[in-house]
Parts: sequence; C-alpha cells; structure tokens
Amino acid sequence: MRVLLVEDDRMIGESVRDTLKDRSYAVDWVCDGKLALTSIATHVYDAILLDLGLPGADGLDVLRAVRRGNHPVPLIIITARDSVEDRIRGLDEGADDYLIKPFDISELLARMRAVIRRRGGQAAPILTNGVLTLDPATREASSDGVAIRLSSREFALMQALMMRPGAILSRTDLEDRIYGWNEEVESNAVEFIIHSLRKKLGAAAIKNVRGVGWMVSKPI
Repeated sequence: MRVLLVEDDRMIGESVRDTLKDRSYAVDWVCDGKLALTSIATHVYDAILLDLGLPGADGLDVLRAVRRGNHPVPLIIITARDSVEDRIRGLDEGADDYLIKPFDISELLARMRAVIRRRGGQAAPILTNGVLTLDPATREASSDGVAIRLSSREFALMQALMMRPGAILSRTDLEDRIYGWNEEVESNAVEFIIHSLRKKLGAAAIKNVRGVGWMVSKPI
C-alpha cells in the first residue's frame, strides 16, 4: 500500500512515516499543500493522511482539489483543529475520517485499515479469495488454515494482490506498492518476494501471466 503523508511538523511526520514503513506501507512524505497536489497529480495512492494547517496551500484546499478531481482515494484528516465545526467541515468536504492530534498511532493504523477496506468494497477486516486469507491487522496470511507470518515486503505485495483478486498487476504496479520515494528498487525484488511467498503459501498461491504480471484467483 502506498500512502501520501502531508504533514509539516517534522517530529510528527517522522514518527508517522517510520511507523507506517514498519507496518509495510510505502510512504511519500511532503510538508506543504502545493507539493501534496503535485504528488497526487503524478502518483496513485491507496490512502492520504492530510494535515490542515499547511504552508503553500491549506489542507482543506487540498481536500477540495482532490474531490473536485474525482479522486476516490481514501483520505484521513490528521489535525489539531478540534472544534465540532472543523470536524463537520472536513467530513462534508470529502474526508473519509477525521483524527485529532495528539493521537495514538495504533488508532491511526486501525482507521486507515477501515477506510481502505471500505473504499475497496470490503466489509470484513480479513481479505480472502476462499483459498488464501490475509489479515492486515496482524500481517498474517493463511493457506489451508495454517497461519503464516509475512515479512514487511511480503505482506505489502500480498496485500496489493489480495485487494484486487483476479486482476493482473504488473511489476511496476507491485513496485509502486512496495517502495516509496528515495527507496532503491532492488533488481528482481518482485520475483524474489513472490518466490518466497510461494514457498510459504504454496506454488499455486500466486499465478504468473507471462509477460504481463501476477495475480491471485478470484473468490470462489
């Protein structure tokens, strides 16, 4: 999952970025509203975390621009603006959730999982296609009822596939979900991760469509 973090407080930004990376998210972090708009125009994100008091362009202006452009990306406001009026305005402008600083990072992670799940048309917290299951809260996958702990990169790749069962994702699609800005894309990393996942979950867990990409089967 690739996330855009829009936060001008260095301490908060570094803390959230590092925690998200530890939880297998690829994170792009910008510190002002104009850079946020540029990033949204040039990259595809699975979620946006948006502060409101930003230099360059106010967070609400960023939010309005995102929704005017019909971007369906899940968006959570993270801000110190705690009045009822501010919360109503943010939600009515198109935010999926509104979290007031200071917040517990575990609550932010849970809210992210919820909004990403809803936007993907998933009601249940567990991703499954009837053969494989993936729990975003624990980063465990299971095949034939046996729970298997995944590494950060394994989980990120598996989540990208399980969010769109039956869809073929290219190498670039998968790399975008694994790596953020300034992270070196390792040669043959996707193949290496898929090989590792197949050893853990079974050779048929991930299918290769030669010359196109990889997929997991549609729900049965």
